[in-house]
Amino acid sequence: MKTKITTALGALTAIFSTSAATVPERNVTARDTITLPEYNVVAVKQQDRLFEQPLAATLLTAADLEQLNATGVRSISDVVPNFYMPDYGSRITSSIYVRGIGARIDQPAVGLIVDNVAILNKNAYDFDLADIASVEMLRGPQSTLFGRNTMGGLINISTPSPLRRQDITLTAETGTHLRVRARAAVNRRLSEKFGLGISANYTDTRGEYTNRYNGAEVDHERSGGARVKTEWRVSPRVRVINTLAASLLHQSGYPYEYIANREIAYDDTCYYRRFALTDGLTVSHTYERYTLTSVTSVQHLNDNLTLDQDFLPSDYFTLTQAQRETAVTQDIVARSHGGDSPYGWLGGVFGFYKHMYMSAPVTFKDAGIRSLIEDHRNQANPMYPIRWDTRAFPLNSDFTIPTWGLALYHESTLKAGRFNLTAALRLDYEHAAMRYHSYCDTGYTIDDPDGEPYRHVNINIDDRGRLSRHHLTLLPRFGAVFNLGRDIGNIYANIAKGYKSGGYNTQMFSEVLQQRLMGIMGIGGNDDIDAIVGYRPEKSWNYEIGAHLWPTDGLGIEAALFYIDCRDQQLTMFPEGTTTGRMMTNAGQTRSMGAELTIHYRPATDWNLTASYGLTDARFVHFNDGRADYAGKRLPYVPAGTLFVQGIYSHSWKNSFIDNLTAEVNMRGTGDIYWNEANTQRQKFYVLPGAQITAESGVVSLSVWGHNLTATHYDTFYFVSMGNEFVQRAKTREIGGTLTVKW
Repeated sequence: MKTKITTALGALTAIFSTSAATVPERNVTARDTITLPEYNVVAVKQQDRLFEQPLAATLLTAADLEQLNATGVRSISDVVPNFYMPDYGSRITSSIYVRGIGARIDQPAVGLIVDNVAILNKNAYDFDLADIASVEMLRGPQSTLFGRNTMGGLINISTPSPLRRQDITLTAETGTHLRVRARAAVNRRLSEKFGLGISANYTDTRGEYTNRYNGAEVDHERSGGARVKTEWRVSPRVRVINTLAASLLHQSGYPYEYIANREIAYDDTCYYRRFALTDGLTVSHTYERYTLTSVTSVQHLNDNLTLDQDFLPSDYFTLTQAQRETAVTQDIVARSHGGDSPYGWLGGVFGFYKHMYMSAPVTFKDAGIRSLIEDHRNQANPMYPIRWDTRAFPLNSDFTIPTWGLALYHESTLKAGRFNLTAALRLDYEHAAMRYHSYCDTGYTIDDPDGEPYRHVNINIDDRGRLSRHHLTLLPRFGAVFNLGRDIGNIYANIAKGYKSGGYNTQMFSEVLQQRLMGIMGIGGNDDIDAIVGYRPEKSWNYEIGAHLWPTDGLGIEAALFYIDCRDQQLTMFPEGTTTGRMMTNAGQTRSMGAELTIHYRPATDWNLTASYGLTDARFVHFNDGRADYAGKRLPYVPAGTLFVQGIYSHSWKNSFIDNLTAEVNMRGTGDIYWNEANTQRQKFYVLPGAQITAESGVVSLSVWGHNLTATHYDTFYFVSMGNEFVQRAKTREIGGTLTVKW
């Protein structure tokens, strides 16, 4: 019986914690795998083992990520059921959709934690994964314990412990489109109680698309980063961990194709540049009946997004969004460890403060002045037409946005027979303010009916003001797990409330200034700034039932059914007409329901087979934007389904030149994806096959891999700008090789 239990628990490593297969050599039980990251914040706020909790979760280990040739969080899109992170635009986008919940701009719907630190700005979400120990993905609202912007779920990334792992790793990779990637990592125990880990990475991808207007590469990317992690076991009861990480990114942009002629051609410069710095300190003290943990972080982000907003070879207007944000966070958590006691608890307090300065000028050029201002004005008063003084002028907007929040939370668990019962509550307060300065210095000449100058009008706009909002909300969660006994698993149910912060549409200030211009010219204008730029928080209730089952040796099943009732869902939209901005709006009421299924089967020692599928039906219940009623329509940008199938064969030899050979094939599927609220445009379901072969000999391993081997054509993004339709082409076939030396 003991052998059977050990075998079944070993299978759980891939079954209940990951949808990617785990190679046989890992021979670690699921319980060991789940409790290993005792220093990460998920474990700090986790009273039971992961698969014993009333939630759906996926764990990808370092070996899983290597097998998938994962280079970033986007690489696990579709691998996790109902988890979709499209690859489009720049890395500022970082759009993530889980179970119909997602966001394209501003506040994220899915939280991100890296080595205990909650990353506050989603502009920093999309970075290279280098020397990663594990990636956990918790699906469904995690707002009760983790707070703001985790209503879709939580991604937790952990790096290796230098006290546990002793190695040096060098990796070089190359592939199609002149892709070059290099990584180096050193993890060393400098003494019995002190460990040091250092890693660095660099990537250069030339891209595959060209701007036909000027011949420039539109998806060239260079990025690099470094991390220093120290771990100090002060005493058997006290541990101190500090992680300092920095990264640089420079992207050219973007492969947006004009649907009318199927060409990528625009005349202005596009790029995204980012510098990110994070330092996180975790101090943990274990007492007789509880553990007290403090997590402190400092975060800094400096980035610049510059766009040819019309994406055409015409001089309409350009947008720049440059921001500097500095933030501090503090989380203090107390968790019981009462041994055999049926009651467990945890509680804590979380606070943050962030200060952001943003400059977001929109520069009008000749075609924009003519079509957006002059023609508009002259249609209203053709007898006295106007001529602008210059053929280019900026609408300037500067913002200072301080935001702070404070939260108290508590969770209790009770084991009663075969039941594990959970109740949790969070009281969350957030205050956001915005000081804005919008200004413009320009002018125009009015001609008389004979075409002679009649009068000159100077326009000198200098608007300043302050807006503020605050929100207080209660976030409860209830869960129950019923253990089926005889080591065959459990079934669970949970109800949880999710929360996503409100905010301000800073990009809409160009629209505010444009309205002011129109007002000066006597053709209307809306001066209600708060109504134009503000949007409310998004809240949801998630109802879920599921099961974690291992009915026989080598077979594991994870299943979930969910229903989400969402109020004031935040949607990114372009305002009606030929305007200069995009905005976040609240969409009344939406609902999302679906299912998730992961099956892992290990028919023999050398084989691992995995299949997972996520189904989401997300629709508007009430949403009328003043132009149309979208009730019953599917939410845009949310895939109706995600599919992942993987097979791994791995075999080892003794006294052979090749120590181990692993062959992996996989298939990812996504779709359908509707691109607009009216559901008139969509990307149909598509499938992307991939494969990898890895040979290991001593300290050296060589992998040959491929993605989208069938060169399937599909689009990753659709939008409308200036009344014109655009799509972003997806990457085509990628083939490459990776050489790793590890000792």
